[in-house]
Amino acid sequence: MNAVVFSFTKAGTALGGRAAAFLQQNGWQVRQATLAKFAVPPAVSFDPSLREETARAFQSARLLLFVGAAAIAVRSIAPFIRKKDEDPAVIVIDEKGQFVIPILSGHIGRANEWGRQLAAAIKGQAVITTATDVNALFAVDEWAARFGLRLSSLTEAKAFASGLLERGRAGLYSDFPVEGPLPPGLVVTTDCETGLIVTTKAAVSVFPSAVTVRPAILHVGIGCRRGTLSSAIEKAVSSALKEANLSKEAVADVSSLDVKRNEEGLLAFAKERSWPIRFFTAAELNAVPGTFTASDFVRQTVGTDNVCERSAVKASGGGKLVVSKKAGQGITVAVACESYILRFLTV
Repeated sequence: MNAVVFSFTKAGTALGGRAAAFLQQNGWQVRQATLAKFAVPPAVSFDPSLREETARAFQSARLLLFVGAAAIAVRSIAPFIRKKDEDPAVIVIDEKGQFVIPILSGHIGRANEWGRQLAAAIKGQAVITTATDVNALFAVDEWAARFGLRLSSLTEAKAFASGLLERGRAGLYSDFPVEGPLPPGLVVTTDCETGLIVTTKAAVSVFPSAVTVRPAILHVGIGCRRGTLSSAIEKAVSSALKEANLSKEAVADVSSLDVKRNEEGLLAFAKERSWPIRFFTAAELNAVPGTFTASDFVRQTVGTDNVCERSAVKASGGGKLVVSKKAGQGITVAVACESYILRFLTV
């Protein structure tokens, strides 16, 4: 993870160095930038200006830390703010280190979380202003970002937060077992006006108003004839997912036999979807335990009796086959779901 620490005074640059050291100890790649007269290594001068430095940081860094006045930070980032789910975390620390204030992307960008950590490290006070935090309630967007889960939409997340704030409680529906305590305000029930749905399904209707969160735990196995177009593979996969009421947002990757490693249509399909693609040898697929839809012709041709189902289960780490082999137009598709336990706290 990349971070940029900005400072504007001698004292601020010294504090920025302490903050940078803490971040580096926790796995961050840190650039510390300041005015030329305070640029004593490892700090460097703004290149070539504060504006250009900030523009680059918005493109390449996950955290921008300003040591100085909040107004400087606000004016610096204003031209580059994009969307709530795209902006990096931005935090301000006064040059004496008294207050640590997340000012952008507090939840999805995890500025609140990192702000608390920095405050503890420099013995300052984290100043958190987001409504769910100050009311000690569950922030679904922050939780989803921390655990790598996919939100149905920011609009629905906002409506969920508003409903939780207004009523003090919200329901939880999960397709998966829940382990550990629930966050404040969240109750396992569908008898609520507002709710959180955790699923791999495309559609679940159990609350009048809900935000849906999906773990990326579906693995799509694909077999295809040589020269199959990406559009045909897209159609086959979309049809299989739709028939099973499964969401593309829950797909982790696609996989196939290694002889398809250079299959242009398959590679293009995965690239268009931004889905990682994995390839397994026939021996690896034959070693996958389970009962599969066997084909003697496929075995004689490529060395394994089934490509799509075995690939999906292999990629899922031995998960459950939720879509058995679907065949048509020279394409076979199967989907496996890896084992998953819903947690709200880190362990």
